[in-house]
Amino acid sequence: MTHSRRAGTIAPETDSSPAVHAMPSVGPLRPKSPSNTAPGQVWRIISIVAAVVSVVLSVVVFGAKLQRLEVSPVLFLILLLAISTVIFVHGRFLLHLEGEHRQTSGALITTEHDFQQMADNIQEVFWMLDAKTKKALRVNRAYEAITGRSCESLEQDPSSYEEAIHPEDRARVLGRLEEATRTGQFDERFRVLWPNGEVRWVAVRGFPIRNEDGTISRLVGTAQDITAQKHAEEQVAKNLALAESAWSESEALRKATLALTQDLRMNVVLDVLLQCLSDLVSCECARIWLLEGETRLFVAREKLHNQQPKKKPDYPLTLNAVEVPFLQRILESQKSVLLSDTRQEADWKTFKHHDHLRSWLCIPLVASHQTLGLLSVGRSVPNSFTNEDLRRTQLLAIPAAVAIQNSRLYECASIYGSELERRVKDLHEAKRALEESEAGRKVSEDRFQRVFRSSPVPFSITTMKDGRFLDVNVAFEGRYGYTRAELIGHTVYELRIWEDPPDRMLMLAQLQKGISIRNAIARLRTKAGELKLTTYSADRIHYDGQDCVLAISEDVPLYEPQKAN
Repeated sequence: MTHSRRAGTIAPETDSSPAVHAMPSVGPLRPKSPSNTAPGQVWRIISIVAAVVSVVLSVVVFGAKLQRLEVSPVLFLILLLAISTVIFVHGRFLLHLEGEHRQTSGALITTEHDFQQMADNIQEVFWMLDAKTKKALRVNRAYEAITGRSCESLEQDPSSYEEAIHPEDRARVLGRLEEATRTGQFDERFRVLWPNGEVRWVAVRGFPIRNEDGTISRLVGTAQDITAQKHAEEQVAKNLALAESAWSESEALRKATLALTQDLRMNVVLDVLLQCLSDLVSCECARIWLLEGETRLFVAREKLHNQQPKKKPDYPLTLNAVEVPFLQRILESQKSVLLSDTRQEADWKTFKHHDHLRSWLCIPLVASHQTLGLLSVGRSVPNSFTNEDLRRTQLLAIPAAVAIQNSRLYECASIYGSELERRVKDLHEAKRALEESEAGRKVSEDRFQRVFRSSPVPFSITTMKDGRFLDVNVAFEGRYGYTRAELIGHTVYELRIWEDPPDRMLMLAQLQKGISIRNAIARLRTKAGELKLTTYSADRIHYDGQDCVLAISEDVPLYEPQKAN
């Protein structure tokens, strides 16, 4: 096997694969001028006439010799002149052919040089594989920039490109390549692994070259580095998830604050608080501890894994904080505690009925500088909670402590003046907590709007009930040709955006079951009436007090009818 330096290709050995042909020229060769063609035809005619005359004269002379007749010297002179003419004409014709051959060769060399310069200066890889052996026949220099491997390594081992495919993608990609040798189509996105460990994403497309009998002899195609595009897509998804998480968090805290202050009955407050705590932090064990006296704690509410919230039992779990040193420290310091691994806490064994928990989070309920109790959550797996979980629970503890304090005051028969003043102060603290929660929600809304507006991917928000547009971003306007004013307030049925409305009904049925739509294929109509084949993804959200659909629609990179829904 030899490596063509000038052409930037790898030529296979003739005994194992077909002969390597030169790249096709970019444009047609320069046509011959009529002035050069006409003299060539004249010389051909003269050559034919002279050859015929020579043959005739030769037959005449030979016949005369056989009959022993005397041949005129003039006849010999004419025969010699005819033979000389034939030799001269043929010589000139050969020189003419040689000149044309040189001209054609020069044009081919120039075209090949221009094509090679183009191939060496583009960022995409041009490649060619033998369909039978799947060995590389040709690549350009972009192969080195995308795979981190030299063309010389591919020259030494034409199958070494398989080693560049990421191990987790290799079986899938090689399987699709095997299918391509039969179908002639190859379109895949996968990762390549550099020798230094760096991972990049590539998009590879291939097409067939067929023999005269229709069989596929080779595969040719391109490979493009799409690492930046993949990172951008992942970043958009990450930002969207963060915005949705922040929105959900602020909404949950707002609802919890309102619910805890709407009804001051203790049973209602404790039930609402336990539900909010379970919704805010994923856990296996959630408990609300109330403090009686200085050190006595009892479980007022608890929710265990896969169980409904329990009301106060006849004999609740009680303990004395003096017997559990780290609980005593929490009550005294009024500071939250996050134990990533309870086995690292020396006094954990003294905490009865909690031996199975490996991660534990505890926040004191403090109102008017007095400790009212504790909020605790736990899991049987270590390192289950984060500082973010601690922060959210601390935010919930502020209105929770106020609600419990207010409930106690509400159930008291007599309210003294000092207690009334403390209650007003606690209400101001609850109001401040609510304002902080509202401020956080507004920040989350603003963050979501920035992601929504600036995304290069078309976004839309429509109502679940009738498909009425509530909001779209600039990318959506650009893709479908509508302005925002033309969309807001109108339904997808009025604008006839869906080619097949039952497709949307099927999508709504999936969303109502809690199933997200990912990369569904649909035909959507633009304002101009053009039907676009679209990759459609959607999630069910609560927006502006309504059940809505947050949808993303993008062009399908390559449409394969047998794979479309």
